[in-house]
Amino acid sequence: MKQLALDIGLASGPTFASFFVGPNEAALKHLQLWAGNPTRSPVPTYLWGASGSGKTHLLKSVREALREQGAGGTSVGWLDASVAQPPEFNEHWATVLLDDVHLYTAVQQHAAFNWFVNAMSSRDGQPRWVLAAGEMPPADLRLREDLRSRLGWGHVFQLQVLSEPERRAVLRQQADARGVFLGDEVMDFMLTRFSRDLGSLVQLLDLIDGYSLQTQRAVTIPLIKSMLDNV
Repeated sequence: MKQLALDIGLASGPTFASFFVGPNEAALKHLQLWAGNPTRSPVPTYLWGASGSGKTHLLKSVREALREQGAGGTSVGWLDASVAQPPEFNEHWATVLLDDVHLYTAVQQHAAFNWFVNAMSSRDGQPRWVLAAGEMPPADLRLREDLRSRLGWGHVFQLQVLSEPERRAVLRQQADARGVFLGDEVMDFMLTRFSRDLGSLVQLLDLIDGYSLQTQRAVTIPLIKSMLDNV
């Protein structure tokens, strides 16, 4: 059965608190430590792992943590595969975030390399942190060599996708906390038809909970299908 990506009505942006750590505790602690103390030495960091392992969630969590500290959106440089024409490096950026680097076009690779070099040797003498993510380790990236080698310079963490039993346990815990009963058939439907990303599944659970309360109906597969038809 084909999985459906979930990107509807997301209630809030990803945060460290909403990241389900599982086997990825070392990477989470590293990012929390840096984001909580931006004066630390800005050693580049690279996260890699399969789709659904939480790479984008963690990059956006770093961005959110910096915003909470008072760094506005213009203080963070963000580049992913959807940005067809990346802007020039901005000296006001405190951090450079590079997501889905394995998908970068030649134009995006050129911009990412330029951002990386400028971040490490900025004109004001204050190096910026570069945090990047992709689906494979730096050595296996099919990118221009100067960018590929730089992505592997510093800390490298492999992220693991939570196992199905782990995802089931988290979903069951989250449902119980909301007073929502998820039958086995509903759980199977959610895990086979939607994104493997647990953050998206929990946000889907929030939508289901709200729709169930609104319609005064129990959580069933027909209710979920009806909710999606009305989005």
